[in-house]
Amino acid sequence: MLLSRVSKLLSPVLSRSNHTITLFPGDGIGPQISESVKEIFSAAEVPVEWEEHEVYPILEKNGKTRIPQPAIDSIFKNKIGLKGPMRTAIGKGHVSLNLTIRRTFGLYANVRPAKTVPGVKTPYSEEGVDCIIVRENTEGEYSGIEHTVVPGVVQSVKLITREASRNVAEYAFKYAIDNGRSNVVALHKANIMKMSDGTFLEECRNVAEKYPQIKYREMYLDSGCLKIVKDPSQFDVMVMPNLYGDILSDLTAGLIGGLGLAPSGNMGKDGIAIYEAVHGTADDLTAMNKGNPTALLMSGLMMLRHLELKSHADKIENAVLETLKERKFVTGDIGGTATNPQYTAEICRKIRASS
Repeated sequence: MLLSRVSKLLSPVLSRSNHTITLFPGDGIGPQISESVKEIFSAAEVPVEWEEHEVYPILEKNGKTRIPQPAIDSIFKNKIGLKGPMRTAIGKGHVSLNLTIRRTFGLYANVRPAKTVPGVKTPYSEEGVDCIIVRENTEGEYSGIEHTVVPGVVQSVKLITREASRNVAEYAFKYAIDNGRSNVVALHKANIMKMSDGTFLEECRNVAEKYPQIKYREMYLDSGCLKIVKDPSQFDVMVMPNLYGDILSDLTAGLIGGLGLAPSGNMGKDGIAIYEAVHGTADDLTAMNKGNPTALLMSGLMMLRHLELKSHADKIENAVLETLKERKFVTGDIGGTATNPQYTAEICRKIRASS
């Protein structure tokens, strides 16, 4: 199965027959694709209940941004969430809601699988792509520490800590063990940022010593980008600081057909996990009802396998892959002309026909 090797995420699984999932629909096409996921889960008779919350920025007196308390309480209660894309102003305004959510729930590791999707043609379709990016999710250049030194000069601080570096490295190696992966490569620029990326590498090396059965390598970020475009088969699990992971995970999404197909999971402490579509809000598609729900749906399948609902995930995935392969009802971003409701309805039809 497409996501079967990315199913064993490490947070403790909720042990109950009916799971309550916190849903943040998001902005733009977010509500539209969230409804698609709910419809498809219903067609597959997935034993979940949805607890839906609107998320928006609240600016406190101390200048910090938070999200509404009911949304926070819901995640801490349910320990599991699904999140649509959220709008963030560029160059001004509040701190990114994505960043705020990661900090609020301690989501220290972002897991981004990139695997060739049957029926979606790319230059890599024949040889195939099958790699995992594990991205540190809380600090680095995305720490949000910026200030004006003097007019015309702005300073942005890159924050790297041993604890966060060690946590994400541990996750990457444990993930490799649990999912039958054979090697981990750490991507960095420690030749230039000797203290910050150097600290990250030191912690990766320390963790690697505990896992002699996993082959460990190190690679410059720029060199890694070149090599993965030339031959993706060189890579298995990759671990890296925040900004690098953001860039490289979008690159690997391009190798399989685009962000509309790329799932993602955010793993936190205390058993919290939030799965999300990593594409933007695509506001131009909202009124046309042409949003592609595949990325959010595939993220939902990662979530179901995390909850040990593998048979339901497999049933949905089979219907999705068959629909994509037939190409009769696919959306514009992957070369089709179908609307969101048409694509969703076809997946639901295939699920019901297989029951």
